[in-house]
Amino acid sequence: MVDRSSWWTQLPEAAAANLAAVWIPVGLPGFAGRDKAARAARLDARFGADGWRLAHVVRGRVVPPSQAILEYEAAYRTFLTARRPLVAFLAEACGNVYDDAVENVWSNDYDQPTTPSNHYQDIAVRRVVAELADDPAWPEVTPTDPGDTDLLDFGTGRTERVPRAYGFRGGGLLQIREPDSPGFMLSPAVVPVHDPVLITTLPDRREWYHAEGIGHLSVEAFWQMSKVVEVRYDRFLASGARRLDPLGE
Repeated sequence: MVDRSSWWTQLPEAAAANLAAVWIPVGLPGFAGRDKAARAARLDARFGADGWRLAHVVRGRVVPPSQAILEYEAAYRTFLTARRPLVAFLAEACGNVYDDAVENVWSNDYDQPTTPSNHYQDIAVRRVVAELADDPAWPEVTPTDPGDTDLLDFGTGRTERVPRAYGFRGGGLLQIREPDSPGFMLSPAVVPVHDPVLITTLPDRREWYHAEGIGHLSVEAFWQMSKVVEVRYDRFLASGARRLDPLGE
């Protein structure tokens, strides 16, 4: 009888090396938020820091987050360019935008390995507005000079010294987050995913974005529902009984 827990340890070296180069999706991790570091530590302990990674299923292919995030940004581009009054408001009244912390304004890279939680909506909005600032078809948005400035946070009433985002000439600082945040109209739960091919759902999944905006039709739903954990197959095999619940506590 074949030992199902250790058969792979008897493989020739070349065959074992091939398995080590195979990555498989082992589960849908869902939203992490501020549990991001704890989840990473748990998977590091289980599979090794180099034995797992996050990926997304986009149009039937497993792709890295750096590719999937282009769809996220495209959703914001589609949403904003269809709403000229909203773009005009951002350009005229705001100087920058943020998600969960004012410090978000200093980060314009979607790859955020050291942040307590990821913030994408503010970056997507800044990038789209910056594009429009250089587009003569959008006179509502004009180029602005770089540099720090004092902006009034619409939500807290505090004045914050932060960088002015390109194309934003106003004096306000806009938080894009919960329904009671001033920028909820730009929440990823409000912005539709731009391509219906990317819409998916899981009937027993209930996370925050299902209860806000347009639920499973949103760009946030696309991002969270398409997210998978990939594991190197040799590390998956070595996890033994954990294979039956690879993402469990």
